[in-house]
Parts: sequence; C-alpha cells; structure tokens
Amino acid sequence: MASESSFDVVSKVDRQEVDNALNQAVKEISQRFDFRGTDAAIRWSGELGIEMEASAEDRVRAVLDVFQDKLVKRKVSLKALDAGDPRPSGKLFKISATLQDGLTQEQAKKITKVIRDEGPKGVKAQVQGDEVRVSSKKKDDLQEVMAILKDQDFDFALQFTNRR
Repeated sequence: MASESSFDVVSKVDRQEVDNALNQAVKEISQRFDFRGTDAAIRWSGELGIEMEASAEDRVRAVLDVFQDKLVKRKVSLKALDAGDPRPSGKLFKISATLQDGLTQEQAKKITKVIRDEGPKGVKAQVQGDEVRVSSKKKDDLQEVMAILKDQDFDFALQFTNRR
C-alpha cells in the first residue's frame, strides 16, 4: 500500500533576510543626497514591526520605497509587509509596518476552499495552527495543488515547506 505524501502551506518570512534588507536600506538612506537633512530613519520596532520616519511625508514614503526595493532584491515577498499610511508625529512623519508571520484562520480557510474546489480528488487539506497540511497518496496530485495555489492571487505570501 502506498504511503501518504504531504507538504505544508505556510506564510513566513526569513527574518534574517528582512534584517539584511533593513540594514541595506539604512546604509542607502545615510548615503543618498536626497535624504540629507530630512531626519530619515528606519529601524526595528519589536519582533515583527518596522518603523520609518522623516521630516516630510514624501521623504518617509521614499524610505518605504527604498526598503521595499531591498526586500525585493532579497526575494522577500512584499505581500508579507503590511505598511500603514504616513502619519504626523511632532515634527516628523512616521510609517509603521508589520511583517506577516503565519496564516490567519480566514487565510487558511481560503486555501482549503481553493484546494477543495479546484484540486484533484483524493487530496486532503487540514488547518494546523498557522499552517495548512496538504496530503495525498499521489505526489503528482500534490504538485498539481502547488501549481493551483501559485496561480491564485492571494493577498498574502505563500511558501511550501515540509515536503514528504
């Protein structure tokens, strides 16, 4: 009898890659002429939060653009970054951003619904905490499910891990 194969669908970011992107953004902001005298800065704010600030609204948006550019170069999906709108704070404008780590219940339900509706028969999807376990007797069916999920335009980043 064939054993079941499986993989997990998760939404996690590599914190080290994000940290590297943030450090590169800090370096670029300190060196670029258009940021001189604008008090532009970017830094960690807690475990998954990032704080950006500058003396003008357009400059703080430029800080966000630099950071997003560095994330893309490090192959971190921008869907994992949830940045707010610039808000005044004293003499500075600030943007707070958070990184998504794990799937919410609604996101996991969207994934399981897509697998149920469009996936091949015999594929099972179970929500396990902040990830979805997909299992089947046929590895080809699992590869088809991966292709279906990659083609979907979810508003969050997906990765496939734990393939067995």
